[in-house]
Amino acid sequence: MENEILRFERPGYLYMLLLIPVMILASFFVIYLQKKSLWRFTDPEFVKVLMPLKSVSRSWIKLILLLLAVSALVLGLANLQSGARMEEVKREGIDLFIAIDVSNSMMAEDIAPNRLERSKQAISRLIDKLEGDRIGIIVFAGKAYIQLPITTDYAAARLFLSTINTEIVSSQGTAIGEAIEIAMKSFDQNERNKAIVIISDGEDHEENAADLAADAAKAGINVFTIGMGLAEGAPIPVYNEYGKKTGFRKDRQGNTVVTKLNETILQSIAQSGNGSYVRANNTRSGLETIFNEINKLEKSEIDSKIFTDYEDRFQWFIAIAIFFLVVELFTTARKRNWESKINLWKK
Repeated sequence: MENEILRFERPGYLYMLLLIPVMILASFFVIYLQKKSLWRFTDPEFVKVLMPLKSVSRSWIKLILLLLAVSALVLGLANLQSGARMEEVKREGIDLFIAIDVSNSMMAEDIAPNRLERSKQAISRLIDKLEGDRIGIIVFAGKAYIQLPITTDYAAARLFLSTINTEIVSSQGTAIGEAIEIAMKSFDQNERNKAIVIISDGEDHEENAADLAADAAKAGINVFTIGMGLAEGAPIPVYNEYGKKTGFRKDRQGNTVVTKLNETILQSIAQSGNGSYVRANNTRSGLETIFNEINKLEKSEIDSKIFTDYEDRFQWFIAIAIFFLVVELFTTARKRNWESKINLWKK
């Protein structure tokens, strides 16, 4: 389609044009007050003799130039745009749920700065790479909850991601199976390829996670897992209400609890879910490797829309505004001496 289309990118600025009549009324009022105060002391005809260089017409010309400059500046701010190119844009991608473990063990610092923060950083980088894919976020510990329904709103995904912490789920544990089950039920019923990425240390897991991953694979949903932690493990830090570390979590016997990565269960889940497993470490998060695997899945068309390519025209109005301001600046409100002499000669 080749139809010229005009629009304002920021039409809200056009309300500033209401300043024009306000400025005109204010000018009339100021002129009225000036004349009233002047005529209080002398006759209008005598004013012409006392102030021969005063020019009413020049004052109005300056006002008109200023109003034209303001009008052009407002139109520039509103940014008039024109578009003539219409084309159909197809967006292709997959549906992806990321389930992130928020149990206390994810606060272990064997992966800097800690397992949970490293996971969030990796997800944030993944969101930056998404193009057309839809993403959802599930948090789990002893229970699993949807933090963000499946969406293409990547700004919302970053916002919800920033709120995730270990206090978001009160009950402790690692309900991977429940997270998989919730993700399966939350996917839309469509023909797009779907995937679930589990980010966890695998501790205190439920026994049915691998079975549910197998059910997901049968439904055409690939399940990938990322092991967050090191084999030697690390203690779980304890923080006070001010966020200062006060020590490490201990068991009932007073021994420091060391949380270790359970790779066996995570590998089993990935194998059952027709996916793959990657272990994170201090040099890589593993999510990029998984995303590369996910990208190998065939992407389906999500939607199509008509896209208009608009070109900005604000530069013209800004240039016009500057022109009128310059002319107004060099236009004096008083008559030139030679103009006054000509007027006297005519008389």
